Amino acid sequence: MGASERTVWRWLEQAKTTGRVEAPVRRGYAVSDEVWELLGEAGGNVSELRRRLVAAGGEVPIPSMSTLSRVIRRDRRAGRALLTGREPEVAGSRRSDPLSELGLDVVAEKGGGGQVFLREQKHLAQVPVLVPGAQVVHTPAVRSVLRTVAHAAAVGAVVCLYGDAGQGKTVALQYALSQLPHPARVRRVHVGVHPTVPELRRVLADALELGRRLPRGAGEADLMLVNALRQPRVLVLDEAQRLPGPALEFLRGLWDHPDTDTALVLAGAGSERALRRVPALASRVLTWELVPRLRPGEVAAAMAAFHSLWEGVAEDDVVWVDEHVGHGNFRTWAKLTSHLTAEIYGKSRAVVDRRMLERACSRLMGPL
Repeated sequence: MGASERTVWRWLEQAKTTGRVEAPVRRGYAVSDEVWELLGEAGGNVSELRRRLVAAGGEVPIPSMSTLSRVIRRDRRAGRALLTGREPEVAGSRRSDPLSELGLDVVAEKGGGGQVFLREQKHLAQVPVLVPGAQVVHTPAVRSVLRTVAHAAAVGAVVCLYGDAGQGKTVALQYALSQLPHPARVRRVHVGVHPTVPELRRVLADALELGRRLPRGAGEADLMLVNALRQPRVLVLDEAQRLPGPALEFLRGLWDHPDTDTALVLAGAGSERALRRVPALASRVLTWELVPRLRPGEVAAAMAAFHSLWEGVAEDDVVWVDEHVGHGNFRTWAKLTSHLTAEIYGKSRAVVDRRMLERACSRLMGPL
């Protein structure tokens, strides 16, 4: 009969006690919404979840580790989204002077001036930078990205923005998005590393501001996303190389759906390789936009436009820096500018010469 002798004796004992002879109905364990939320607070760690459940106690028996893992795995495969990585609560306000603990002398000017240049983080085209006062440089690459993104938004196309790390892809992309005639249609989708399809559904719902929990069924959740994408949208996924094949295929399905009107912008270093691994999506890419490094002849003019600090630097020194450290990489030049800005801060007649450049470069790359 498929049961051990010990189990049969236990059934007989229960029948004598309760007066019922029917076989007991086994009800499988189900993870409640409260426990699922607790799992998210534990970062998806099932062991930590069980420790918290045991510590909390209560009348409901705690399932074994294997049962808990099996049920959670089953729910996630069925499409139940797990929210993790909540922002920690920070008590108190930000320090008024972040340089005070470093023991640096801060030169105060008259009146309300004299603010430390690192008092708060600045942004360039909505991208955090280390150099207050930096400007978007209209290089040929930036202008090309602007045309590509505008074209994709107008016709609802898929485009891929790629290039080596630090070439300025994100700044160029955010600047292009800010210039679109309907910026409210833009939705930035922030993905983690190798998200599952249910996790991608969840971040898409957050980006589209659906404002409520997705249905647990995958079909109903997808229908909700399709309904939200009926009006024109521009979905932007930076760091798209993080997406595995199933997630990219899911995006293709949403974009291909006859009821959606969506442009899809996929950007990131290595994103072109990730897309090539999904031929059905790669074949639908309208434009493969490469953001190259600055050419040697462009560096001096680009840096002078990027920050006023470089306007007085000799062109030979700029060429020297690019040959030894910069290599046409915008991120490297931005970090170097930050070091120089810190060194000349508070000096009334500071001159950026070769010796100062060598010191700043050594902090980036080590001794030359």
